[in-house]
Amino acid sequence: MPRLWIVSGAVLGFLGVAAGSFGAHGLKSLLEANGQSANWETAVRYCLVHALALLAVGLASSVPQSGAARGLLAGAGWTMLLGTLVFSGFLAALALSGLRILGAIVPIGGMLMLAGWACLAAAGWCSTAGR
Repeated sequence: MPRLWIVSGAVLGFLGVAAGSFGAHGLKSLLEANGQSANWETAVRYCLVHALALLAVGLASSVPQSGAARGLLAGAGWTMLLGTLVFSGFLAALALSGLRILGAIVPIGGMLMLAGWACLAAAGWCSTAGR
């Protein structure tokens, strides 16, 4: 599974940089006119942070681990990936469309990302690497 997390992190990093650049240049007028620049920037920031986190999950998954740590790392990867797609995706959709109902879905992504960080912390605690 390390490959999945490293590729996912790299793809999220690519998307984060592309979305940040597009927001700063191609969408700047639209986002400012709709008062959505902060939402777009938050979506991009969380995407980039979790891209790096997924790279860390991938690297941690590539070294021998206990069964518990392996399971927790997989849980961290899945919840961070899904959480980032939901959080950043729906926040970006809100920023582009102005449909406030989309904002009600964003916290689900945030909770998934929090679960991912908790799984990563637990995996670190259970890790056999470096003992």
